[in-house]
Amino acid sequence: MNEKFTKERVILVGCELPQMNERHDELMKELAALTETANGEVIHTFTQKRNRIDSAYYIGKGKLQEILAFVESSEDIHVIIFNDELSAGQLRNLTDFFDLKIIDRTQLILDIFASRARSKEGQLQVELAQLKYMLPRLIGKGTALSRLGGGIGTRGPGETQLETDRRHIRRRIKSIEEQLTKIVEHRSRYKERRKRNDVFQVTLVGYTNAGKSTLFNRLTVGESFEEDKLFATLDPLTRKMDLFKPLTVLLTDTVGFIQDLPTELIAAFRSTLEEVTEADLILHVIDASHENYFEHERTVHHLLHELKADNIPRVNVYNKKDLLESIFYTTDDSILISTFNEHDITKLIKLIQDKIQSELIHYTLRVPVHDGRLLSLLQSRTIMADKTWLEQEQEFLIRGLAPKNIADSIFKHE
Repeated sequence: MNEKFTKERVILVGCELPQMNERHDELMKELAALTETANGEVIHTFTQKRNRIDSAYYIGKGKLQEILAFVESSEDIHVIIFNDELSAGQLRNLTDFFDLKIIDRTQLILDIFASRARSKEGQLQVELAQLKYMLPRLIGKGTALSRLGGGIGTRGPGETQLETDRRHIRRRIKSIEEQLTKIVEHRSRYKERRKRNDVFQVTLVGYTNAGKSTLFNRLTVGESFEEDKLFATLDPLTRKMDLFKPLTVLLTDTVGFIQDLPTELIAAFRSTLEEVTEADLILHVIDASHENYFEHERTVHHLLHELKADNIPRVNVYNKKDLLESIFYTTDDSILISTFNEHDITKLIKLIQDKIQSELIHYTLRVPVHDGRLLSLLQSRTIMADKTWLEQEQEFLIRGLAPKNIADSIFKHE
C-alpha cells in the first residue's frame, strides 16, 4: 500500500521535570502535531512526572511496564516516539525492551525535514544533520538501527547506508560539508552583488505554522507552499515586492522555528538561517490565535538573539485575527492582521513602506541641467519625491530618499 495513504499507529511518551511547568503540555501537543505531519496517528500519550530523566530508559520501570501492557493489548502499534533526544544507550535499551521501532523528537523533526527539502542545498543540509545525529548511535546490525524498516524516522540516508561503517559515514559527512561550503560561497557572492545593486531585503521569520508562507504569497506573486502543518516550507524562497520604484525590495520566506530545535539542524541550517542577519527589515509572523503564542514569540526572539539579529529593525505581525475570540492589543511596532483580509494586507504594506522609508536618507540637491550622470543616478537609484526646474539658475531642485550607500556617493559627488 502507498505510504502516502498509510498512517502509522504511534504512542507518544514524555517526561515532565519539575522546572517545565506548563511547557511540558505544550511540547507534548507539539509532538502530536509533528507526528501527524510525519503521517502518523497518535493512539495514546503517556507522561510521567520525575525529578530527572532515567539514564538507562528515559522513564521509570513502572511506566515502562504500563506502556508495554498497553502495546500488548492494542492492535498494530508501529512506533513509540519520545519527547526528548535519546542517548545511544537509551535507544538500545528501549528497543530491546519493547521490540518496536523507537524514535525521539530529534529524529522525528529530522524525518519531517527530509520529506520537505526540495532544493539541493536543503537536501544536503538535512542529510548532514541526520548523519551527525546517527553517527554516535550507530551500534551495528541486529540492534536498534537494523529494525528501522520503513515509515516515520527513516527518510533520508536510508537503512543500508546507516548500517555501513563509521568511516564511510564520516567520508560522506566531509563530502557534504565541502559541497555546502561551495554553495555558501556562491550565496556570499550573490549577497555582495545584491548590496551593490541597492536591494532592500525584507525577511519573514516566525514559529512554524504561523502563516508565513500564506503571507508571503499575499505580498508577492510567489508560489510558496501553503499547508496547515508544521514545517510546510523548508527551503528559503525569495520574490520581488512591488513597493518603491525604482528601488528593488525582496521578500524572503524562511523555515519555521520550533521549541527545542535539534542542535544538529541548527548547525546544518546555520548558513540558511544566517540569511536573516542580512535582512534590512524582519517581519516576525506570530499566530495570535494560538494559546501559547507568547512562548512561540519568545522562542523566535531567542533564536534571533543566537543569530545576532537583535539589532535589525523588526515588525511583529500578529496573524490569524479571524480566529481570535477576544480583544488582542498591539504596540506601535506591531500589527494585527488576517492574511485573507485585503484591507489588512494593504495596511501591512503601508507599514513596511514606512519602515523602509525610515531607513532611507533624505536629500535635497541642486543639479545643473548639464549633469546628466547625476540626474540619471537619482532617477534610477533613488525615490524622487519632488523635482522643480529653476529657470534663472538653469538647474533642478530635487528632493528625495536614497539608500545609504547611494546617498554617500551623491554627497561625495557634490
